[in-house]
Formats: sequence, C-alpha cells, structure tokens
Amino acid sequence: MSKTGTRFTPSGDATASDTLVSFQDLSVRFEQEGKAVDAVRHISFDIPSGKTLALVGESGSGKSVTAMSLLRLLPYPRASHPSGRILYRNEDLLQAAEPRLRGIRGDRIGVIFQEPMTSLNPLHSIEKQIGETLLLHKSLKGAEARRRILELLTLVGIPNPASRLGSYPHELSGGQRQRVMIAMALANEPELLIADEPTTALDVTIQEQILQLLSRLQKQLGMAILLITHDLNIVRRHAHRVCVMYRGEIVEQAPTAQLFEAPQHDYTRRLLDAEPSGEPAPVKTDLPAIVETDDLRVWFPIRRGLLKRVQGHIKAVDGVTLRLPRGQTLGVVGESGSGKTTLGMALLRLIQSRGPIRFDGQAIDGLNQKAVKPLRRQMQVVFQDPYGSLSPRMPIGAIVSEGLEVHGIGSTVAERDHLIVQALEEVGLDPDSRHRYPHEFSGGQRQRIAIARALALKPRLMVLDEPTSALDRTVQKQIVELLRDLQRRHDLSYIFISHDLAVVRALSHQLLVMKQGEVVEQGPAQSIFTNPQSSYTRELLAAAFG
Repeated sequence: MSKTGTRFTPSGDATASDTLVSFQDLSVRFEQEGKAVDAVRHISFDIPSGKTLALVGESGSGKSVTAMSLLRLLPYPRASHPSGRILYRNEDLLQAAEPRLRGIRGDRIGVIFQEPMTSLNPLHSIEKQIGETLLLHKSLKGAEARRRILELLTLVGIPNPASRLGSYPHELSGGQRQRVMIAMALANEPELLIADEPTTALDVTIQEQILQLLSRLQKQLGMAILLITHDLNIVRRHAHRVCVMYRGEIVEQAPTAQLFEAPQHDYTRRLLDAEPSGEPAPVKTDLPAIVETDDLRVWFPIRRGLLKRVQGHIKAVDGVTLRLPRGQTLGVVGESGSGKTTLGMALLRLIQSRGPIRFDGQAIDGLNQKAVKPLRRQMQVVFQDPYGSLSPRMPIGAIVSEGLEVHGIGSTVAERDHLIVQALEEVGLDPDSRHRYPHEFSGGQRQRIAIARALALKPRLMVLDEPTSALDRTVQKQIVELLRDLQRRHDLSYIFISHDLAVVRALSHQLLVMKQGEVVEQGPAQSIFTNPQSSYTRELLAAAFG
C-alpha cells in the first residue's frame, strides 16, 4: 500500500512498489460485419495500491471497455488488442492463461457491474450467488459461509439481511440489487475493486453510505479502486486521481483537486459545466388532473408454513393520495425500497392495487386488461434498467417500432421508419443505429433507446423510472432539456422517479417524498426544496447538495 502523501503520477512515474496495475499503450478494437471499430486508442495510466483512480467521460467514450479489458471480459475473439499491455503486479494479464484469470477474477480483483439485474442470476437466491464466490475462492460453505454472507449484507446496508437470503433478484429494488453486487465483489477482500457506476441505482443517502463504506474498506484492506462514473460530485469527494476519456482516448489526467480547479482540456471543462440546471417549464394553473388517486395501497402478502398461509403484508405503497395536473411533472423521491417504482407501476395498472385511480377523468382501477389496452398508448413508461427492458434479439429499429405496430401508428413500413428515425434523433442517437442490437451500446445509450421507444407513441403521461441514472452529466442535461421541450410542445405530463435530486429539481413542478411506502411530504417542488418540513426530506437534501 502506498504511503500517505505519495504523489501519484501517470504510467512510468510511480514507483514499482506503489503501482498495482499499469495500463500501457492499450488499444481495443471490435470487428463488426467486416469493419474494424477502435473503441480505445493508445491509453496509458497506473493504479497505485490503496488509491482510487476515476475514469470519467460520456457514454461510449471507452471507460467500461477499458476496465473490462483488465480481466479479459470483452467478447473475444470479436474484440482484440492491437497494442498495449495491462500489468497486474508486473504480470501481463492480456497474455495470461484462462485458469490463471479465473483465479484472479472475483478473488484478487472484484467487479461491481453497472447493471445488477442482468449481472445477477435470476434463477438463484441471493445466498447462493454470494456463496458461490466464497466457495470457489475460499472453500467456505454451510454455516461458515452463511455467517460471512450475513456479514457482507449487513456491511452494504441490506435491512434485515437474514430475511433476504432466500430472495431472488426480481424481489429486490434496484438499489438493493446493486448492494448485493457490491457484497459479492467485496466477499474475498480483493486488492483491486473495479466499480462500474457502483451507485447508479442508489438514492443519495445510500450512495454516500456505500461510498463511505468503500473508502473505509480501502483504508482497512489497502484496496485500490478503479471508479467508473458519470457523477463528478462523487469523483470530487472520493477519487485521488482522474482520467478523462473522450472517444476512446485519455484527453486529460491529473490529481483530482488540480483537475477540478484548473481543467486544461475543453472537453473536461464541458463536463464540469454539465450539471442539470434551470427550472421546470412554466405551466397554467387550475388545470384538470391527468392522473389522480386516493388512499392507494399495494400490499404484498407474506406467506409462511406448509400451507403458505398469509402471516402479514409488505406494505410497499400504503395510503398514497396524489393529483397531477395536465402538463406538469411530479417528482417522486425517497430511498431504495420506499415504494417509488411500485407507485408508478400501480398508477399504470401494471401491478394490482387497491384504491381509486383516475386517468384523464376516467376511472381505470376497475377496468380489465383488455379495456386498459387502448389507454396504453397514452400512458408510457421508461424502466429503470434499460438492458433488461430491451429485447436482446431485436434490432433497435424493431424495438422502437413495436409499440407503433401494436397501436396501428404508421400505415406503411416507410412511415414507421420515419417515426423511428425521428424518435432516435430526438434523444441524440444516430438514426443508423436502428440496425444494431442493444448489447452493442453503452449503458447510457441503451437508456436513450428506451426513452425513444416511449416517445415514439407521443403519449400524454410518461412514468420515468430513473431515466437518467445511467447517463453521464452532459447527456442528463440534454435529456432534461429534451423533456422540458417535449412537455411544452405536447402538453406532456411526467411522473419522474429518481434519486438524483439535481435532475428532479430541474424538472419537477410538484414533489412527493416517500419513505417505507408512505408519503412523508408533498407539495410544490420549489417550496419543498427551499423549505422542507420533514426531517427525512432535510436528510435527503443534505446528502444530495451538502
């Protein structure tokens, strides 16, 4: 572990004892339909023991490709390395045999992947998945393994961890799934932790807890961290050094304080200026409601015993009353598991609930699914996990076109293709990308595809479940401006579910704060941001804005 005060310098300047991993002139090339795409070009940097190096840049800049090259997790042989070495303790991992890599993966080098829902096995319980890495690398099993798993789940903040051992990934919230991924990555106390957007799905209070946890473990274990993130506030507080990537190249690298105080490259300055800002679009007062409900409840039964009798309920949404006028945005905030997403899905009639729901003046809580189907065009949703909600077997054009075909929009193939191109352009994607598949895009690009799919139908109400969580700040700002513009032009209404309070503040006319299924505060967003009444709301704002 490097000594306190040791200056971290780029590749070649750090001493051999300080450097844990060294990227030297690394290039990554992908072969696609006979064409070569250079995703990363001639990059060099070092990761010292016990320090945090942040890779920042826009989606598609090559951050994750660089990190996954370290453990050779790219889709070989389609991916190749025309140049470079990656030295781990002076051993070139690009030349290492597969058995050697298997011994390092998950043991000496851990990974927190960006999308926990697709990284966790849907067929295995949480206990089995964490236990697998303990069995493989530490030969732990039985009661000893269970004790370690409970310790890890407690460490990452899973409430009542013993009750979650038998849970499956789909039974956890997005933030809880991310914490399980972190527990798996830390299970064997690695020397290096690759953290690919480790707090993307987490609310602000848990974000800070997880980052403090990683910092504490880093000091305790002498663990190095390669942090990949689009959140520059996190970088400022937790990284020792920053590498800025743009279109596959490192355009600037410097100690964190120096980079934030005196950025040298135009792109770096653009990133630092990209915080979502401004105010929501002005709206008329006394407009009728697009959606409203009174004392809405979503209770999930807890069944135990041989006969699976109901022993109690998980009150995911418990007595929520709201009214959203046409053309306005309702921001819904709260910790992971507070019921935000469940509330949105209940309002769209995607899950069962109790209590009246009215859409544009029409009672929809008593309608069967056949009667609700014609309304689906008017009520669209953008899900939290873009990769899980996009079919891996369909090209992007077919994914966006699916809703158009279901609702009979566009009388010809050419007309529908024009609408697809229009939707992709609105979210900042190249129209030619409609011929490619979801796995060929970065996390942020996939989220934009999900937004385009919803926008193509020109809905009146959109439920946006963490729609910017996977996006870098420059794209977040673009999406915020896009949503404002669409709201002005089409009189759209949004239910905006997010843990990112900066984005919520920039978009929301009203705010609803949830905790453990209940509303703790609601009202005009500006009033709550400037003068919160609930101690819980004040805690959220303090974690987000300091």
